Amino acid sequence: MARTIKKEIPVFFAADEGCCPFLAVALQSLADNASGENLYSVKILHTDISDENRRRLAEYGRGNIDIEFVDLGHYVPRVRERLRAGDQGFLTAYFKMFIPRLYPQYDRAVYLDSDVVILDDIADLYDMDLGDELVAAAPDDIIQFNEVFQTYAEKVVGVADYHRYFNAGVMLMNLQQLRKFRFQEKFLFLMDRVRFEVAKDQDYLNRLCKGRVKLIDRVWNRMPLEDPKIKVEDVKLVHYNLAYKPWHFEDILYKEFFWMYAQETEYFDRIQEIRESYTEEDRRRDEEAHMRLKKLAKKEADCVGDDRRYRR
Repeated sequence: MARTIKKEIPVFFAADEGCCPFLAVALQSLADNASGENLYSVKILHTDISDENRRRLAEYGRGNIDIEFVDLGHYVPRVRERLRAGDQGFLTAYFKMFIPRLYPQYDRAVYLDSDVVILDDIADLYDMDLGDELVAAAPDDIIQFNEVFQTYAEKVVGVADYHRYFNAGVMLMNLQQLRKFRFQEKFLFLMDRVRFEVAKDQDYLNRLCKGRVKLIDRVWNRMPLEDPKIKVEDVKLVHYNLAYKPWHFEDILYKEFFWMYAQETEYFDRIQEIRESYTEEDRRRDEEAHMRLKKLAKKEADCVGDDRRYRR
C-alpha cells in the first residue's frame, strides 16, 4: 500500500563550496529525524557549489526528502553591487532575503544555516503558529549574554529590547506576510541607506521585522553556551554559531551531536582533516576577529544618542 504524504515542508539552506562538509552533517541530521508522513523539500541556495559536491550532497535525499540546488548567480547582482569590497564574502548570508519572492507557491518555509545539527523533526518548527508575524525565531544567545552587543542591538539596530533581538540562522518565515510587507523591496531600499557592519543580514532582518517577530524557545536554536536553564535532553537543534565550531575546538558544548551525525556522512574524513589542520594561528585570528566585532559594535553604539530612558 502506497504511503500517504500529509504535507510538504519547505526547508532552505544557503551555502557555498566551503560549507559543504558541514551542510552534509545538517542534512544527515534532518533526514534521521524526519517523519515518514511528510515530504521535505530541501532547497540549497548557492552560486558556487561544484558539480562534485552537488552530486555528493544530493545523495542525502531519499524517499520523502527531496534535495534541489538553486543557483542564484543570475539573481544576486542587485545585492552584490551594494556591498563594499570587504563584504563580498558575506554574499551567501543575504540569500535568505530572496526566498519570499523566489517561491510564491509557499506560504511559509523553514530557513537554516548550514552549521546546525537537527535533533528533532523539523516539521515541528514548521507547524508553529505564526499568526500575522513575519518570522518566528529564537533570541540570539550571543546578544543575551554580552552587554556590548545588547547596547548595539537597541541603539544601532533599533530593537526596543535586546531580549527581542533574534538569531537569523534558524527561522520559520511567513512568506505570505513577507510578500505583503514588500520585504525584499524594503530590504534593498534599506541596504542602500543603512550600513550594518556587525551582524549584517541579521541586523537588517531585526530592523525590518521588529514588532512582528514571534519569539520561540531557544531549544530550537541552541548555541554552545552554558545555560543551566536548558536541559540537554530538551534541545531540538544545535547551532554552532560564530567561533563555536566542534571541527575547530575540542571544548565545544554539544560537540557529541555534531560528531555523531558527522560519522554517518562521507565527509567525515574531510571534516577530521579540517580539525587537524586548524592551527594556533587560525585560533588567534578568529579570536581577534571576535574582538574586532565587539569593538565595532561598541564604537557604533557610542556614535548614537541614547533615548532608551524615555521608553515605557
